[in-house]
Amino acid sequence: MRELVILGSSSIVTPPNPSCSSTPHHHSPKPKTKPSLHNNLPSSSSKPIPVLHSRSPLLSTTRSDLARRKSLLNYYLDLASKLVEDGRLHDFATVAESVIASGVDFSHFVDGLNVTAVAKGISKKLSEGNVESVVEVLRRVEKLGIPPLKLFDGVAMELLRAECLRIVNCHDLELFVVLMETLAGFSFCIRELVEPSQFIRVCIRKRNPEMAVRYACLFPHEGILFCSIIKQFGKKGDLDSALAAYEASNRHSDVPNMYVYRAVIDVCGLCGDYMKSRYIYEDILNQKVTPNIYVFNSLMNVNAHDLAYTLHVYKNMQNLGVTADIASYNILLKACSFAGRVDLAQDIYKEVKQLESAGLLKLDDFTYCTIINIFADAKLWQMALKIKDDMLSSGVTPNKFTWSSLISACANAGLIEQAIKLFEEMYLAGCEPNSQCCNILLHACVEACQYDRAFRLFQTWKGSKVQDTSNADYSGSATTISSAEHAQSHDIITVPIVAYNSHHLKFIKNFPFTPSVTTYNILMKACGSDYHRAKALMDEMKIVGLSPDHISWSILIDICGSSGNKEGALQILKNMRGAGIEPDVVTYTTAIKVCVESKNLKLAFSLFSEMKRNQIKPNLVTYDTLLKARTRYGSVKEVQQCLAIYQDMRKAGYKSNDYYLKLLIEEWCEGVLQDNDQSQAEVEACQRTDFGGPHSLLLERVAAHLQNSIAESLSVDLQGLTEVEARIVVLAVLRMIKENYSLGHPVKDDMWITLGVDIVDTRPATQKLEVKRTIFELLQDELGLEVQISNPRFTVDLETDFESLLDSDPKRAKGFGRDRKTVSLSRRPIDLQRLKVTKNSLHCWLQRRTGTTRK
Repeated sequence: MRELVILGSSSIVTPPNPSCSSTPHHHSPKPKTKPSLHNNLPSSSSKPIPVLHSRSPLLSTTRSDLARRKSLLNYYLDLASKLVEDGRLHDFATVAESVIASGVDFSHFVDGLNVTAVAKGISKKLSEGNVESVVEVLRRVEKLGIPPLKLFDGVAMELLRAECLRIVNCHDLELFVVLMETLAGFSFCIRELVEPSQFIRVCIRKRNPEMAVRYACLFPHEGILFCSIIKQFGKKGDLDSALAAYEASNRHSDVPNMYVYRAVIDVCGLCGDYMKSRYIYEDILNQKVTPNIYVFNSLMNVNAHDLAYTLHVYKNMQNLGVTADIASYNILLKACSFAGRVDLAQDIYKEVKQLESAGLLKLDDFTYCTIINIFADAKLWQMALKIKDDMLSSGVTPNKFTWSSLISACANAGLIEQAIKLFEEMYLAGCEPNSQCCNILLHACVEACQYDRAFRLFQTWKGSKVQDTSNADYSGSATTISSAEHAQSHDIITVPIVAYNSHHLKFIKNFPFTPSVTTYNILMKACGSDYHRAKALMDEMKIVGLSPDHISWSILIDICGSSGNKEGALQILKNMRGAGIEPDVVTYTTAIKVCVESKNLKLAFSLFSEMKRNQIKPNLVTYDTLLKARTRYGSVKEVQQCLAIYQDMRKAGYKSNDYYLKLLIEEWCEGVLQDNDQSQAEVEACQRTDFGGPHSLLLERVAAHLQNSIAESLSVDLQGLTEVEARIVVLAVLRMIKENYSLGHPVKDDMWITLGVDIVDTRPATQKLEVKRTIFELLQDELGLEVQISNPRFTVDLETDFESLLDSDPKRAKGFGRDRKTVSLSRRPIDLQRLKVTKNSLHCWLQRRTGTTRK
């Protein structure tokens, strides 16, 4: 009897008859829809294959049973080989499933498979980019007991690697991770398919921490990859993704991972969110986990700018029994450096030296360099040199950074000769100076006004011969100037040539010196007001391959402006933009300074407006330069302009020098009295009046009244001001009224002046009486205005109205002498202290001052 075996949905094959050896034949199956790996790699959709039952004569227990089984096995092996070579992998899997159902020993079928043919068929599918189909077949045969890895040879594995790499480059992250999870389950070495760092870089670019962590979990030492993921997100400034990776790593890990804790804390510091590092630390402690020394060091280092918190963490570390290492003490010294705590740094240094003497610690060059930097910043150069002696006695060789700190300590103290001596010792000790050391020496010379010496050192380091000062070309260009002329033009004293041409200058031209942009910037500052020399230095900078930065252009603008060439300075600002460098806050501030010095205030304020339009935030120097630009005010517009600058400055968080601006406001306001034929002596006496207390409230009040210079109704609020401050506010409003009147804007209403509110039967404050008396005398006696006293009485519900008053104006509510705890439930009458200057009186006063008559 002949039975049929259906393969797939269209292949019909005939098993061999034991009595004849007919050749089997088959037809090609219809093409199938490609399965999707996103659907968790579903199993084949092929129909089940009818198999031969054990009752069939073919499988009956006869003498020829063994021969029949062997013949059937050979048939299946031959069929499987032909199918897989044609790339029909699903049909191959169906044949393998049929072998189990047929009763043939499946282990013999596995051993007899032509692995080369199977690998060739897999390679064919992979070359077509059909990795999903391959993985589905591998899943099916793996369930049958065939190891998928056994079906791959070198060529197939290389094609699989290329296909995985293609998926990564297409940024199909989820498909790749699912594929890796499946292959890892088949015992593939997924690290050899794609380098983990390559896939993680793609996840970083796509900001996908979930896929990165999910992929990292496939490796045995996933903690190392977690750290790499967190750090790489941090380097990109993506703190949110780094924290997401940190949280995901915690969910996949059952034990605390100190490497991950340290990595995420370091990233918080890298991204500038030190508070987040503190929250992570508290969370670690809440989990009853004791951080190791490296986690503590990272936390202290991230928060080194906050000495108090750093010391707090250090004490917690000691309380938890974690022993500090040399890095811990170095971070403590770093925190002391930021805080300027020389005394505490000395105590820590003594403690570390004692531990070193006891053999518990060994100081490194960073320790010595940090403590030297602290002394250098404090200009304690002798103590810094003492540290160098300790360093040498301990057998630690100073490095470039240590020598730079020592040179800086002497340079900051103005000891140029001592700094050069250290420079020589550095060279003789076999430590080649770098550009930083050279720049420190040049800067020290410029700060000491030894400009000639700075240029001579520069020329010597470049390898040129030491020339006589009177003929030396200090700028390195065709522009020359004698030292005598240079000293005369900048009011400096030239040090004798003999002192400069010492042995200190002769050896240092033997080391290779590469000037930096900072080097040329320092030399440009040494040019004083010599614009041509500074310009020559900038040209030389370009010749040697360096690009001038914002500082270079700002210095050139300043030099050009200081020589009186305002137009040239502004032209440099335009040239800067033409060179592709947009001005920053320093450049704008320098240009504004040039305009102020040339008395062109209109242009200065115009540059400030341009700066704001370009979204460049002014700094304290910018604001101070503008506020001090005027020596007196001529109009209310100028006052409004400066007050707007003042308010913007305070909103930006800067503390201003209110006293200087207050004097100008006072002088402008008193102009009303000068027009009233008051003697100059009386005005000056009034200007010398002490204000007593901060002036910000006064200036804010003046600014509030002058913001709307043409007000329909005039209402002046004097609450909270002293009598002198109240006087200035009233005069400022009167000055504004007078200027508007001269421009054709008449007064349309009475002027109301609010002095304050008082609860009836409560004794008025002495200060309020003084304000009332001062303003009354100013208006009526000095200016001849008609003043009426108005004290309207009304009731207030102290449970509701006073609560509202506390919320809206706490300072005004304090006038009641009450707070929320003492609010009464009763209704009490209050008096509103007000003065009224009539409209007719103001008209008469304005006509007398301007000499005009208007209806």
